[in-house]
Amino acid sequence: MTDPRRSLSRRTLLQATAGGLASLMAARNAAAQTRVTVDSGNIQARPIAIPDFISPAPQLGRDMAMVLASDLQNSGLFKLLNPNGFPERFTNPSQTPRTRDWAAAGAEALVVGQVSQGGDGRVQVEYRLWDVVLNRNIDGKRLANPAWRRLAHITADQIYEKLTLEKGYFDTQIVFVDETGPKDKRIKRLAIMDQDGANVRTLSQGREIVLTPRFNPVKQEICFMTYVGEQARVVIMNLATSQREVVGNLPGMTFAPRFAPDGQRLVMSFGQGAASQIIEMDLRARQSRQLTPLDPKIIDTSPCYSPDGRQLVFESDREGTQQLYIMGLDGSGARRLSRGDGRYSTPVWSPRGDNIAFTKQVSGGFLIGVIKPDGTGERILTEGFHNEGPTWAPNGRVMAFFRESRGAQGGARLHSIDITGYNERQLPTPSFASDPAWSPLLT
Repeated sequence: MTDPRRSLSRRTLLQATAGGLASLMAARNAAAQTRVTVDSGNIQARPIAIPDFISPAPQLGRDMAMVLASDLQNSGLFKLLNPNGFPERFTNPSQTPRTRDWAAAGAEALVVGQVSQGGDGRVQVEYRLWDVVLNRNIDGKRLANPAWRRLAHITADQIYEKLTLEKGYFDTQIVFVDETGPKDKRIKRLAIMDQDGANVRTLSQGREIVLTPRFNPVKQEICFMTYVGEQARVVIMNLATSQREVVGNLPGMTFAPRFAPDGQRLVMSFGQGAASQIIEMDLRARQSRQLTPLDPKIIDTSPCYSPDGRQLVFESDREGTQQLYIMGLDGSGARRLSRGDGRYSTPVWSPRGDNIAFTKQVSGGFLIGVIKPDGTGERILTEGFHNEGPTWAPNGRVMAFFRESRGAQGGARLHSIDITGYNERQLPTPSFASDPAWSPLLT
């Protein structure tokens, strides 16, 4: 028999523990699919040329340019020119390009770079960014890092920011739940990778169910939920040492944890029976405080801090249906945010503070959307059989989520999408994957 905890939402997991699984499954299976209109935006990808970087080690030069180009192309904001049409070759990054020829080849921007291994073992890169249309050099830097691939991401961030006036998001990682094995016996392990799918490593052995990993905004550590038997606990893991620590010693279940922007506090759900409340834990004093009351008729869960740390968004069924609410950090002034049809869950505040992402279930479909903190501007970005778990890139322009496919051979895969609903793409993972969380910039 399939373990329902492996495929349903956090709220369903809690309700299943309380004995409500059968009715929830029946309701979901009986519902029909829905169609939505996705705002595709009005994005014109900018043509950019990125020749292989000059290097005494030609393969390093090719690899450096390839990762840089892939980052920019995957953003959906840039279109790479075919190298077969490049009008000239470079022997020095300071060489002035023939911009008229590059413009005739279709380029609007050009990156010329040089990469080498330093005597200290660090990889060094020097690049020039040219505006081909205006015939001028608009950026140039020298950068170094022990890892060439990470240096490529850092360089891509610099170029992205110069051309878009937004912070980049390429020098980041994604932590997720790696899923292997038959659908009715999935083994779930914590895993982490670069945002482009490289350098995957596992963080747990699969002897427990793991859910909702989240990054500390200021430290190299994550929090997550573990589920062993009927006992759920929130754990913090140091990514450098793999050392774990269980948060709190509460008599009920703790789940759905998220760090505060300062990394010193943790907000989470605390459940007893079929109800749950929201609590905050001071990680220095190891003291908790109640933010919402424990009412046997109410489930309050999935809390998330605003970027300034002054408010919380969360989901609750206090008015009869599963909706989104915002309240002050002391639990005061709770107001309903969502007003549309269906059930809303997994709210996540954008790093910019201008939007809140959510999962929405309506007429059998699972949708990923955004809404403004004042309750206006709700937009659906994508739909599917089972979409869930949005997480923001640190610049607030892109988000990742997971989508589960139907059938005995189906499973969850990670996807990313632009805030406009444009450029949806599947992220590479070694196997099925769910519950993504995007890190802050590593630099």
